Amino acid sequence: MRIIKTQIIVTLKDNLQWSDGKPLTVDDVVFTYNEIYFNEAIPSNVIDSFRIGKERKLPTVKKLDDRRIEFTTPEPFVPFLGNLEVPILPAHALQESVRTKDQEGKPLFLTKWSIDTNPQEIITNGTYKLKSYATSERIIFERNPYFWRKDQQGNQQPYIEQFIWQIVENTDTAFLQFRSGGLDSIGVNPEYFSLLKNEEERGDFTIYNGGAAPGTNFISFNLNQGKRNGVPLVDPIKSRWFNNVKFRQAVAYGIDRQRMINNIFRGLGDFQNSPLSVQSPFFFSAEQGLQMYDYNPDKSRELLTGAGFKYNAQGQLLDAEGNRVRFTLITNGGNKVREALAVQIKQDLELIGITVDVDTIAFGVLVDKLGNSLDWDCHLLGFTGGTEPNDGANIWNVDGALHSFNQKPKSGQPDLEGRVVQDWERRISDLYVQAAGEFDEVKRRELYIETQKITQENLPFIYLVNPLALSAVRNKIQGVKYSALGGTFWNIYELQLTE
Repeated sequence: MRIIKTQIIVTLKDNLQWSDGKPLTVDDVVFTYNEIYFNEAIPSNVIDSFRIGKERKLPTVKKLDDRRIEFTTPEPFVPFLGNLEVPILPAHALQESVRTKDQEGKPLFLTKWSIDTNPQEIITNGTYKLKSYATSERIIFERNPYFWRKDQQGNQQPYIEQFIWQIVENTDTAFLQFRSGGLDSIGVNPEYFSLLKNEEERGDFTIYNGGAAPGTNFISFNLNQGKRNGVPLVDPIKSRWFNNVKFRQAVAYGIDRQRMINNIFRGLGDFQNSPLSVQSPFFFSAEQGLQMYDYNPDKSRELLTGAGFKYNAQGQLLDAEGNRVRFTLITNGGNKVREALAVQIKQDLELIGITVDVDTIAFGVLVDKLGNSLDWDCHLLGFTGGTEPNDGANIWNVDGALHSFNQKPKSGQPDLEGRVVQDWERRISDLYVQAAGEFDEVKRRELYIETQKITQENLPFIYLVNPLALSAVRNKIQGVKYSALGGTFWNIYELQLTE
């Protein structure tokens, strides 16, 4: 591999193959980038991570010869090398579907591989290929006989012939299945940690502790002031509350995160204040000066009354026009931790006069609200994390696909009238662009520190608790190198089974 500031030349390994035995070539790589990831007609979050600079231009990708690909960026872009770790797709199986349109002018690729597709038609270059899929039950994977990796003795990897991925939406059900032997690995919910820890020897499993989890838990208010077909996305009365930074800060001070750690996470966590993972070299902590919101209901009331809110005789919070402050908090049902967090938030905010209606809904419905209808008040969710801040650029870019607190409509959706982008919001977006082009690591860290300070002052996300990354794995699975970032199976190609 050859790298200069605006150019990377990648050389493919010899004799790479797809799971159907056909060769994986430079043409597949060029096809994947130019016709899929960079194709505006194929919506995905991937494209945002490749947009570069303020003009959000895409890199160019071209074939140099039968083994080399040249990637050229319009300006220096530090995260680019890491961004290349995306799946490559088979041109021989998919190119025709990308270039052929349906009656609505959309590429047939969008429906090419679905849950009804014969698994043998789904081609991969990874460790495993799909053997079968039973809706809402399980996915069975079998070893890809053409996977390129071999061990030092020349043996084909992965070693395990087949694995089954059970689809269990309810965490209680997953816990029971693991205890009964129906599952060989499970992420450990803090609620179950003590019980599982006492059963390690009898159950012949090990609980791995990877330290602080890299993801985030947060609540977020809908700050979108736009209208669709003349109708506001958010009730204008509520929108005035949500867009008042003092209101958001008061809510942050009104949430007892230590009680969350003690009761919900059983002490297995710490305060979360930053959007960046603690594993990132750009992480800025409260100890280093990042603002945090310790539980302080008196401070909450002070902020609220200072912002024009008032209390009635029953202790209920009213706005300046006399409207009772009440909103709906949505989260995905079946996730016991999030459900418990939502209940506590309801209880905590009631103490400062705010009424919260908790609505646990199916995850798919929640995603539709956040990404399509944009019709919601407040949500409780989380994002995955990592070491590279720019992996979250589509959250912080004002036009990003995951800029959920003030979402721009997706391609093909009706435009919004009157969407407002705040100065602090734009500043974070610009800082991410600037940091992505800064090769001096010290200066780059300073830029990301500024973004973290702005997020904590303005609170587009009110961060909650950073739990420990815990997973229970049967001891018959050998070679586990558990980590908070990679999880249990990041090195699945070298795992082995013993009886």
